[in-house]
Amino acid sequence: MSSLAGLRLLQLASQALPVGGYSHSHGLEAAIEARSVEGEASVAAWLDAVLTHCMASFEVPYLRALHRAWSDGDRRAVNERNAEFLASRDTAELRAATVQMGYSLRRMLLQLPDVPAALAEPLTRLREPCLPCVWAGAAVAWEIGAADTLRGYLWSWAENQVLVAVKTLPMGQSAGQRVLFAAAAQIAALVDAIPTDDTQPLADLSNFAPALSIASARHETQYSRLFRS
Repeated sequence: MSSLAGLRLLQLASQALPVGGYSHSHGLEAAIEARSVEGEASVAAWLDAVLTHCMASFEVPYLRALHRAWSDGDRRAVNERNAEFLASRDTAELRAATVQMGYSLRRMLLQLPDVPAALAEPLTRLREPCLPCVWAGAAVAWEIGAADTLRGYLWSWAENQVLVAVKTLPMGQSAGQRVLFAAAAQIAALVDAIPTDDTQPLADLSNFAPALSIASARHETQYSRLFRS
């Protein structure tokens, strides 16, 4: 990866990226409300469980498939993977979160200079772009390789989750950094373990995580909350 591509990845993964990530907890706030997550150890356990049962088993392979579709210029595959990912969101809030962030990232990208037509035109045609779809398209346009795209996406998600915990729990910044330190090792191992030969059909993937789904559904009617999901 070139120096410029590396900096573009840092920009894409930054929590300062104006896509509304700070306004979503992706179910974590509801778990905190239910006291399933109460401190550093349980935050670390939450990240470990979601990385294992949702990210590694479903979201990361879809992000990789979208990166490949954008790299191949296969608009049909981009549209199909985008629609399939949206269909996999099993609560209203989780679906709304990926659409809102995808829409916001698309809008930001289209305001940047020198956005390739091969990215801008297909993105404009997507009625409901999910976040992984737009993320992968931006990564391909900025010449960021597939593995680095996955690492950056997972790091951005993990950092978001830790920031949610620090804002919501009586948990300090140092504890948050310890959680991120452990998550980084898990993310690196996860990405390194992904096969490069695409032998697993997307239809065989699963993001079955009922506890996360229940937490997300409960958040929709949570009386007092800081986050939109």
